[in-house]
Amino acid sequence: MRTKQGRPLLEIKQLADDGQFIGYGSVFGNRDRYDEIVMPGAFKKSLAGHRKAKTMPKLFWQHDPHCPIGSWQAMEEDDYGLLCTGRLNLGVQKGTEAHALLKAGDIDGLSIGYRTINTTAGEGSDLLLTELALIEVSVVSLPANDQATVEVVKAAEASRLLDSLAAGEALTRREWEMLLKSSAVGLSNAEAERAARKNCLGQGDPASIGQGEPGAPDPELAFWTAMAG
Repeated sequence: MRTKQGRPLLEIKQLADDGQFIGYGSVFGNRDRYDEIVMPGAFKKSLAGHRKAKTMPKLFWQHDPHCPIGSWQAMEEDDYGLLCTGRLNLGVQKGTEAHALLKAGDIDGLSIGYRTINTTAGEGSDLLLTELALIEVSVVSLPANDQATVEVVKAAEASRLLDSLAAGEALTRREWEMLLKSSAVGLSNAEAERAARKNCLGQGDPASIGQGEPGAPDPELAFWTAMAG
């Protein structure tokens, strides 16, 4: 069995308190560090086989078959990649740990375990993976692929933080960063960290927010303006 990991997205689509989450185990058309590219349709036959057998690929921690942390409930190919819906088992220690790490943003990677069935030569040293037998999809801490993700979803957490703000509650610097990086706001890592630092610690000149390319829109300034309104 081979494994192929994905670079984390900075947004978590959904991570519920009951452990349910959604993410991309693989992204189509992206060249990884091994010059391999997963092509659309690569999982089609494998997923059909699982449906026929009424099985699902396993959900492991770090590709360890001795460490299942939940189960996958649904998988499908869309235009972007392999979209996976799973539920962490919060009744086992590793499942609870994975949930806490994902929620905090300390890890956010998914990785597929597979057997190669068919390939096609691409340009240069590229190898196009056209058919894969999907064995498992793991939550991992060290993703390698540039675009496939764990889009683990922080929407629920972002919503909670927005409700806290609306109620007049103060957020910690970590909570500010989490909110600003979420899909609800959409700042980059650097923008979110800078904005949270300025808001919580008063470091830096607020007037300097957004100084960059002349005429470029500043997402931080837009956010703080909206919050002030």
